[in-house]
Amino acid sequence: MEVGSNISSGSFILMGISNHPQLEIIFFVVILSSYLLTLVGNLTIILLSRLDARLHTPMYFFLSNLSSLDLAFTTSSVPQMLKNLWGPDKTISYGGCVTQLYVFLWLGATECILLVVMAFDRYVAVCRPLHYMTVMNPRLCWVLAAISWLGGLGNSVIQSTFTLQLPFCGHRKVDNFLCEVPAMIKLACGDTSLNEAVLNGVCTFFTAVPLSIILVSYCFIAQAVMKIRSVEGRRKAFNTCVSHLVVVFLFYGSAIYGYLLPAKSSNQDQGKFISLFYSVVTPMVNPLIYTLRNKEVKGALGRLLGKGRGAS
Repeated sequence: MEVGSNISSGSFILMGISNHPQLEIIFFVVILSSYLLTLVGNLTIILLSRLDARLHTPMYFFLSNLSSLDLAFTTSSVPQMLKNLWGPDKTISYGGCVTQLYVFLWLGATECILLVVMAFDRYVAVCRPLHYMTVMNPRLCWVLAAISWLGGLGNSVIQSTFTLQLPFCGHRKVDNFLCEVPAMIKLACGDTSLNEAVLNGVCTFFTAVPLSIILVSYCFIAQAVMKIRSVEGRRKAFNTCVSHLVVVFLFYGSAIYGYLLPAKSSNQDQGKFISLFYSVVTPMVNPLIYTLRNKEVKGALGRLLGKGRGAS
């Protein structure tokens, strides 16, 4: 059925790498492996943050929020990717595409805000250590987490709804691995200049502005770290902040490239692989980045495994 004549009853075709069918099995194995690592890594952080009393701090509260977000973020897109890569059927129903569009943008925008909140948490911890637990009290932590989730939802409702008003004129082939705003704008047959302007404006607000705030906050954090006399204290603060900065640059770098470049003129192959990066790779590496340099998480994991051996 043609999408332009009755779009709500039709379906879309997610092209992915269908022009290179010999690569599909390789992509299937790589994406499946990455997804399984994402599930294990993020579920481990959530579990440790809940079960280990030493991790009942604001930092790990926000980290468990990030892990929950990454789990939902990757699950909103990867199962459909795997289905399309496994067989000849590349279709996704209209309802499935709309759901993916709203959920993917919601969770992506939420992560943009949550990373700013995590930077604020690190700023208070390093620059105002004596007032940390007073400032970052449980009520404020819940409020900041709620602002992140609701702010991302508001952005998705506005931007996704605006995108779905575009005329598609029967075009069904989405040249991407998933349904997301830049890919849907490319699919449209009418004038998309207003949609691109709105996309650039909103994405600037959700990427460039938060990134600027994070970088400024880390300038103050760097100054405070240099004043710490204890070598061990300085190393701990440095490791924690470096982990967060690596996550920030991975996420914001790919999001800015994918969403702020003009939707019609950007290279299609580059765009779809950038989408693959921030929907598959980033959620997988986040737990690794936070745990490899974090003695507290390693210690909590060791205690949990030790209890398991003791119980058996």
